[in-house]
Amino acid sequence: MSHVRFRDPAGYIRDGLWTDDGITFADDTYDSTEIDILPPTDPTKIVCVGLNYADHAEESGMEIPNRPLLFLKPPNSVAGHGDTITLPASKERVEYEAELGVVIGQQCRNVAAENAEAVIEGYTCVNDISNRDDQMVEQNWIRGKAFDGSAPIGPVVAPPEAVPDDATVELRLNGEIKQRSSRSEFIFSVPEIIEEITAYLTLEPGDVIITGTPAGVGPLSDGDRVEVEIEGIGTLEHDVSTE
Repeated sequence: MSHVRFRDPAGYIRDGLWTDDGITFADDTYDSTEIDILPPTDPTKIVCVGLNYADHAEESGMEIPNRPLLFLKPPNSVAGHGDTITLPASKERVEYEAELGVVIGQQCRNVAAENAEAVIEGYTCVNDISNRDDQMVEQNWIRGKAFDGSAPIGPVVAPPEAVPDDATVELRLNGEIKQRSSRSEFIFSVPEIIEEITAYLTLEPGDVIITGTPAGVGPLSDGDRVEVEIEGIGTLEHDVSTE
């Protein structure tokens, strides 16, 4: 079953299960409209992979990399299912990027690809919101990628066995499909990515790896509604605002 963090009507933060009957904790079952859905994990960092789909590399005018391209998003970037994300002010192009998120289940370092599955708690949906105005003119991408709310995550952490190797990744903007691809189109697999990351840094329980976006990225505008749906996980929904 998929795990969900939420704030119950009394204000307590709970770790529950998202089932067909609703969201359950202990002997209580809630409708998702009765409670606040929180980000399903509280990461110390989000490690991001750039250009992990050949079609996105092509649309970006970039060469296919020979190793995973890595960058970071800090904890302040995390937002949740149902949130409204305030976009950076006075920017001409802020874009959506649907991505599969890998949630780490244990502290790990120097993990070989063949052992990577042992450190994965599960998978979630992420939107890597990107401020292209600044990303294109800076090397470290702090303004471009690390602003508040730039990583909506959720709504759940699904167990690894629930997410097939060819899981569909889809983003809808105001109900219209803008991105649609499959995990099978990755240039670098999840185990390869974990091996590369942990050769350089320690991952902590709850940390998230986001695995790259397919072609079809595009601009966000005030009042837009975004849905990121990944097979086996569910649908992350959020709004955006410029105010």
